Amino acid sequence: MDRMTNTFGRTVARTRLHATTMEPTDVLDSEAVPDRAGHETLDVRELPPPKPLQETLEAVVDLGDDVLIQINDRRPQHLFPKLDDRGLEYESTGDDPVYTAIWQP
Repeated sequence: MDRMTNTFGRTVARTRLHATTMEPTDVLDSEAVPDRAGHETLDVRELPPPKPLQETLEAVVDLGDDVLIQINDRRPQHLFPKLDDRGLEYESTGDDPVYTAIWQP
């Protein structure tokens, strides 16, 4: 077990984050996502709110027949009603990161 001294001078076990083996395109394997040739990827993990929402909504304007894959560090719960309002369909998978495929029906 790996140990370290924290800010308060206590010795604690160092935790390790489990790396995900999921790839952004894995969300395309869902039965709900249409089998289309093109996809775009938008990584918004490093952006502060409300930038992920804004950038994703800007990206879906010119989506056409492609599928947009948004990569986020959390489930984009505020995005889903906006996509519903625009008549778009979506599917999310993963925990951290969360991959959300967005497409025109």
